[in-house]
Amino acid sequence: MADILQKKAYKFALRVVKLSEYLHNEKHEYVLSRKILDSGTNIALLIEEGKQGENRQDFIQKYSVANKEAFKSHLLLRLIRDSKYIAENHAESLLFDCGEIQGLLITSLRTARKNE
Repeated sequence: MADILQKKAYKFALRVVKLSEYLHNEKHEYVLSRKILDSGTNIALLIEEGKQGENRQDFIQKYSVANKEAFKSHLLLRLIRDSKYIAENHAESLLFDCGEIQGLLITSLRTARKNE
């Protein structure tokens, strides 16, 4: 599952980079564009770091923070959607992907904690 999670998080991060560029360059929105860039790319970064963790506790800590970043990204995407910065279908697609990542992270964390 971790490989699927890594791939989904990486693809999501790429989409977030493009979204941030669009918000910044086309919509001249500077605060939300920066926040979504940080939280959306941090998910993939923390998952990568977690896989390289020295022990199970390090893995759990990194994945827990990645999960918090995913929830933060979900909120920011809803704000961007409801502020009408992007089309509804684009927002819903990003929200769906973010939700999938959240579910995979939660499952990974439950499994890791159960096996401690």
